[in-house]
This record gives sequence, C-alpha cells and structure tokens, in this order.
Amino acid sequence: MNIASNGVPLINGVEYDWASVVLAINGVPVTGIQAISYGDKQDRTNIYGAGRYPVSRGSGRISCTAKITLLSSEVVALQSQSINHRLQDIAPFDITVSYLPDAGIIHTDKIRNCQFVENKRDMKEGDMSIPVELELIVSHIEWGGTK
Repeated sequence: MNIASNGVPLINGVEYDWASVVLAINGVPVTGIQAISYGDKQDRTNIYGAGRYPVSRGSGRISCTAKITLLSSEVVALQSQSINHRLQDIAPFDITVSYLPDAGIIHTDKIRNCQFVENKRDMKEGDMSIPVELELIVSHIEWGGTK
C-alpha cells in the first residue's frame, strides 16, 4: 500500500483520467471525442405536516442530460448513418463510458436511448481542428459498478 505525502494511504494509487476513458456509441469505440458531460437529477420536495419542519420527503421524476464534443470528422462519419445526413434522424443509440486505468478498478456507465437534438458547426479563423459540441436527449443513465 502506498502512502501519500499527507500520511493518508492510497487505495490503489491510481486516479481516473481522460486517457483512461473509452467511449463507444452502439458498441463502436469513438476516437474523435474531446469531451462528454452527462448526469441525472431527481425532483425532491419536503412534505409538511404538523409543526414547522418537514415530516417526510417526496421523490419525483428523474431527468437526464448529456452533451458530447466530437471532432468534425467523427460527426461526418455519424451523419453517414442517416439517410438524409441529419444527426437528429439517427435512431436511438446507447453510449458507454468506460474508465479503464492501467491499474485499478474498471468502471462503466451506460447512457441509454440517446438521440441528437441538434446538428451544428462553430469555427473561426486559425482553428486547427473543428470540435463540435452536440446536445443529446437521453432516457436514463445506468451508473455502472466496478469490475
């Protein structure tokens, strides 16, 4: 077991980083990815009864968000899967995000039933590549365990 400089033991001495992330769309690894952001949020409210303080708590809907930044060549490859080359017309797909450190614990999240809600490009003079940030609509996220 390794010990950090502050005296706290390191569990495995390895932290997840961008280099350990492997992303796949419908099982196909995507190399032209520059960023991904995903999460879910659940509606919660305090329920009041006698007195001034809540007596219980209610839980409601879970809403998910996701966006992905791909290189333009990756976007063009995805567009070729659509008959009319609109990203929005691609059938729902799953995205898996796996954290595969050289040593340590493997973790995989699954973003389910994704669809693109936009198709756009932003570029300016001097750009050496054209990253494309795209918003997704998602049904749910399976927060994976470790293996």
